[in-house]
Amino acid sequence: MMNIDWLTFILKLILVPVFIGIVSLAGRHWGPTIGGWLIGLPLTSGPVAFFLALEQGDVFTAAASQAMMIGIISVSIFSFAYTQLASRTFWLPSVLTAYCAWVACTFLLDNVNVPPLISPLLVLVCIACTFLLIPSPSPSSAPRSPPNWEIPARMFFATLLVFLITAIAQFLGPKLTGLLTPIPLYATVLAVFTHRFESAENAIRLLRGVVAGSVTATIFLLIVSSTITQWGVGFAFVSAIAASLVTHAVVFQLLRFSDSSRALRDESGFR
Repeated sequence: MMNIDWLTFILKLILVPVFIGIVSLAGRHWGPTIGGWLIGLPLTSGPVAFFLALEQGDVFTAAASQAMMIGIISVSIFSFAYTQLASRTFWLPSVLTAYCAWVACTFLLDNVNVPPLISPLLVLVCIACTFLLIPSPSPSSAPRSPPNWEIPARMFFATLLVFLITAIAQFLGPKLTGLLTPIPLYATVLAVFTHRFESAENAIRLLRGVVAGSVTATIFLLIVSSTITQWGVGFAFVSAIAASLVTHAVVFQLLRFSDSSRALRDESGFR
């Protein structure tokens, strides 16, 4: 029988880049909002939580998943900060400022104890407020073609992140591991390349989709953290995936409604 260490190594090496490649191609085909919505899936936190369950046990994974869920607040702050600068400057100042905001928020959350019963509500309220505060810009002109190495670069750095976080998890502890796991690496790559090769408006639309889609990651992590110690790895992850699919479909419909409402307002001359 294959050793568990080799099994997890192979899963990390295959699943993560495949997921990122599929999401990247889908976002390129259907546009930045859908690309952001897809990035809202727990593409980092889901695999990390699963590998932590295999390597560190259920109790560690429950605590880490709780912290990952809280860490989504930092992702919302990152997205908000980037979108506030994107239309006024180019990508580098936008992303540096956004990461400063992410680091500050993560540091604050690491030093604050949020009760488990309150944390899901707090995260969802933060997501909702951020989504409402980020403007929904009108579609921009036709994008330029990104370089051929863009998607392979996304896949490489995403895989590297999962290997790094799971390798140092035992030293960091469950809380800091969880807070660092939602680091907006995928959102960064997508936003920067969209900003650079398309437009600031499309980068804003993408990050607005990221914020909306992060509701799904919140539900996923809530279910894992609240069920894994009592019901085990299989039940926790199957239930979390099923709930995530339903949640993501609902969020997609809300995004479509939001974009349709914006289009109607623009056509009517209202602002």
